[in-house]
Amino acid sequence: MAFTYYQKTLIFFIIFTGAFHTLSVKFADRVDAIGENGEVRKFNHPFVQAAFMFLGETLCLLVFKMLCWYHNKKADGSIETNPLTKGNRDASPLILIIPALCDVIATSLRYIGLTMTYASSFQMLRGAVIVFTGILSVGFLDRRLGSREWSGIGLVIIGLIIVGITDVLTEGRSIGTNVTITGDLLILCAQVMTAVQMVVEEKFVGGNNVPALQAVGWEGIFGLTALLLAMVPLNYIKAGPPFADNSRGTLEATVDAFVQIGNSSQLLIAVIGIMLTIAFFNFSGLSVTKEISATTRMILSSICTILIWGFSLAFQWQVFHYLQLVGFTVLVLGMCFYTNLFIPILLRKFRRILNRGQTPDEEESIINARSDDLEGTDKPFH
Repeated sequence: MAFTYYQKTLIFFIIFTGAFHTLSVKFADRVDAIGENGEVRKFNHPFVQAAFMFLGETLCLLVFKMLCWYHNKKADGSIETNPLTKGNRDASPLILIIPALCDVIATSLRYIGLTMTYASSFQMLRGAVIVFTGILSVGFLDRRLGSREWSGIGLVIIGLIIVGITDVLTEGRSIGTNVTITGDLLILCAQVMTAVQMVVEEKFVGGNNVPALQAVGWEGIFGLTALLLAMVPLNYIKAGPPFADNSRGTLEATVDAFVQIGNSSQLLIAVIGIMLTIAFFNFSGLSVTKEISATTRMILSSICTILIWGFSLAFQWQVFHYLQLVGFTVLVLGMCFYTNLFIPILLRKFRRILNRGQTPDEEESIINARSDDLEGTDKPFH
């Protein structure tokens, strides 16, 4: 399949911003900065980081409104043809409230877990969303999974177990086995919420054809509002390491976070990176799903994992362990089986070679596999 220039641009953005976003969050976690009590601490503020992420998503709605104003002023019908504005612009934003709330919980749990494990493991463990989405789609969307999908889910589970064991053998030596296991479990719990979000989006949102920028923007507004309200009690709930480490000794210390950001140019750059990369990542991810296929988006997510892993090894954020490579390989194989990508296609071609003379099956595209093979397993708005 020949990609258009616009599609190639989307592919570049989803790979670059996806990897850079995770690395920005992890980099912020590693920065030492002076807090409001004058002590130097790591930047342990996952809820503030999540708020910056939703603020970045909110900026998408501002860009969308500016583009709509511009094209309406031109009055040449371009608003209906421009890929950034075309679609059902009149859809009620209220359909995004529940997905946004799920996103708030999932993002917060992921960011807490990321402080306890490797950035590459964090990205790999996000592959668990296939398992939970597949199971939930059977129960709530009346979808039937064939042997191929269940085989893929089984391989993903095996890959996740291997990744978890690797974390214990490597990261567990430095910060403690219990902390590492807790971080991995929090990330897995976050994927449960992400799976719920996907099922809700497919059931109530999927058919509305909301423009990507508009959808991401409204989800950002609802998510940011919910998170700001939640941070009021979070500033008074007592908690210590590994769940929190700030000047107040609470789950979140908002003032302490901004003091640390003001005292560190590195932190300022990191939070700006978090805001901008998530905005571009969510927009490009949803656009890739609409313009190409959900399967292609899954492939690009795997490429992000490779970039994050390579960066972490190059800058000694983690140590190499062959088991992580094994776990990642098994995870990718599971994704390939579940999405009918590469492996099943290659197996069918191999069978055709062994049974020459029979009528060949209809040719299938390897990169642009049918998006309904992954229907309900890709996150439309995040």
